[in-house]
Amino acid sequence: MTILPPDPNLSALRQVLARLRAEQGWSYDQLAERSGLSRRTVIEIEQGRTIGTLATWHALAHAFNVPLATMTEALCEGHEPPQAAPA
Repeated sequence: MTILPPDPNLSALRQVLARLRAEQGWSYDQLAERSGLSRRTVIEIEQGRTIGTLATWHALAHAFNVPLATMTEALCEGHEPPQAAPA
């Protein structure tokens, strides 16, 4: 029997991005410059038109100086995250 994980909460992930950007008071242009991403990419991710790659989210985490895990933990919002296997 295959047990599929719940769908990731991409909306919550985008909200984390928007919140972090607002907390810094950064425009899309400022975040793009700090992350090395294009303005269009930043806008499309935050507005939900694209998901972005792991490398994209890694660049965003570095721009905000937060661990990638801090940003991506929102993916499990609304459901229980997987538990570590017993040792």
